[in-house]
Amino acid sequence: MILRIAYFVNQYPKVSHSFIRREILALERQGIEVQRIALRGWDADLVDGEDQAEQTRTRYVLQQGPLTLMMAMLRACVASPGRFFSALRLALKMGWRADRPMVIYLIYLAEACHVLPWLREQGACHLHAHFGTNPATVAMLVHSLGGPSFSFTVHGPEEFDKPQFIGLGEKIRRSAFVAAVSSFGRSQLYRWVEHDQWHKVKEVHCGLEPKFHAVAPVPVPDAPRLVCVGRLCEQKGQLLLMEAAHRLAQKGIDFELVLAGDGEMRADVERLIRQYALEDRVRITGWISSDQVREEILVARGLVLPSFAEGLPVVIMEAMALRRPVLTTYVAGIPELVRPGETGWLFPAGSVDELAAAMETFLAAPSDALERMAEAGYQLVLERHSIDTEAAKLAVLFREACIDGASPA
Repeated sequence: MILRIAYFVNQYPKVSHSFIRREILALERQGIEVQRIALRGWDADLVDGEDQAEQTRTRYVLQQGPLTLMMAMLRACVASPGRFFSALRLALKMGWRADRPMVIYLIYLAEACHVLPWLREQGACHLHAHFGTNPATVAMLVHSLGGPSFSFTVHGPEEFDKPQFIGLGEKIRRSAFVAAVSSFGRSQLYRWVEHDQWHKVKEVHCGLEPKFHAVAPVPVPDAPRLVCVGRLCEQKGQLLLMEAAHRLAQKGIDFELVLAGDGEMRADVERLIRQYALEDRVRITGWISSDQVREEILVARGLVLPSFAEGLPVVIMEAMALRRPVLTTYVAGIPELVRPGETGWLFPAGSVDELAAAMETFLAAPSDALERMAEAGYQLVLERHSIDTEAAKLAVLFREACIDGASPA
């Protein structure tokens, strides 16, 4: 019997969320049919061919405008008033202590009313959401309306910043299971739910497809180039990275730094580049495809990621799979993968002194030492982050959820 499930995401596909695409495709390789549903993303300008293909396979909740949501809400009320008002009470309960206006939770209910017929049409026996914020809220409301069981993956850090405001405990209690991408993430979920609910929290890592690791090794280059991959935003710490780069430049240390990505803080980063006269040392690529990210990592000596808040960044896994050492912070699940002196450097988040020192030590390290780190990182990431292995864990959980039926509401 074919297992049919659905995935629900805020925006899909998305450049910074390629790990969701990998997970879906890996599940399909294991014979599971996956229906893609997203709130938005139908008009996204995508550079990656695989993302472009996924865009054509996805149904979009907000594409037809607010009137469609209102009509879906009315139909749900008429078809099953008891279920509808139960879901309405839940939406109001979730919105009572939230950091967003109550009307937003009524919109979430309308989105759930719109999604439910799609699931029934496809015969989906389970709904999985990525992120414990509003996607998990909508999935929970779908279940309350009489839809299938649901689960969600928690990445952090956003869920850990405001667990009470997003009703994280309520979502865990009503779910079939919750996937945490690291042991640290699992521990944080334990904090917001009773002990008898802990069994629902599973550790399922984000994974990499074989093309990231089933390739001939490329030696660590001699050129003193570092790459930082990620959205240009406050939590990734690129402004601190500019401060550290300025210190290295003042000391006359030769280096090149590539910022692979784009984002809301690009103007601030560019301002510091000009202020510190780093134009000949620092380059910003803008949004690039997964293949281009891979090439930027391969031509660099290592990856630097001075994040202030994280879950467990996929780009660290990618760099290690490509045999490149990593310089990053003691944050969340990162130390589970980056081991000081073995696979890279760890330094305290927010410390420009420690960041600059780590970069200087790294740039001065002999190639044979970096090669040993690179190989150790490669072996560790193969062990922990194979997408087919991690998707197999999810497949078991999805089958159990479908067999058990809807979770108690």
